[in-house]
Amino acid sequence: MGLGISRVVKMPVEVQATDILRDSIISGAIPAGARVTEAQISGQLDLSRATVRTALHQLAKEGLLTLVPYTGWTVIALNSGDVWELYTLRSAVERLAAQLVARSINSVKTSRLNWALEGLIKECRRGGRDGIADADFTLHKTIIQLSEHGRLVTQYGLIEQQIRMYIRSSDALIMDISQIVDQHRPIVDAILAGDAEASGHLSEQHNLTEGEKLTTHLLRIEETRAVQEKSQPIKPRPVLHKQQARQKRK
Repeated sequence: MGLGISRVVKMPVEVQATDILRDSIISGAIPAGARVTEAQISGQLDLSRATVRTALHQLAKEGLLTLVPYTGWTVIALNSGDVWELYTLRSAVERLAAQLVARSINSVKTSRLNWALEGLIKECRRGGRDGIADADFTLHKTIIQLSEHGRLVTQYGLIEQQIRMYIRSSDALIMDISQIVDQHRPIVDAILAGDAEASGHLSEQHNLTEGEKLTTHLLRIEETRAVQEKSQPIKPRPVLHKQQARQKRK
């Protein structure tokens, strides 16, 4: 009789490095806006710079990093414009996915959907924000996968890491954790009932409502920052003597 032990999954070191860095960015361990370099990460993870470079380029493709010429890599910081684009896109894509799953619901899909919802309920009971955000994303991603729409799944994959950051920021604004389950349960119930119209509507409204909240929150921060920057005193330029001015022009 075999033991109930999971198999060891062998992965290339580049994939492992990518996974570690991705999780660090999404969890906030590497904060938004932080500058990272190949040398810094290579030394910390004890990996070659070539391996780290491959991982960084992959994360750039996923929209988590940007390469600033002559400066290095910078972790993205979602602004109000980014969030608006994400939630308006999600509202349309996830509406379609919910409708498709409702129209094709069966015992297998019912089991997977209930599993994803139960995962969110358990994490909300535990109260850990990281676990809640991961379970929240898993539920949405499960609906996408159950749609069995190949092109939809592919397109969602292009932005899913940014969506994970978005969900973490959005969930952080909700003080009463039980509300997170309350937001998702009606969507799941409508899908399980095979009600395509209600499933699509509820999914779309959930994305629009929570997206608008996060956008408004970020706009306030951006406006406050802009006011603070304008109020900073302007340092007077040093007065140059005529001889110094001539030398500077040369």
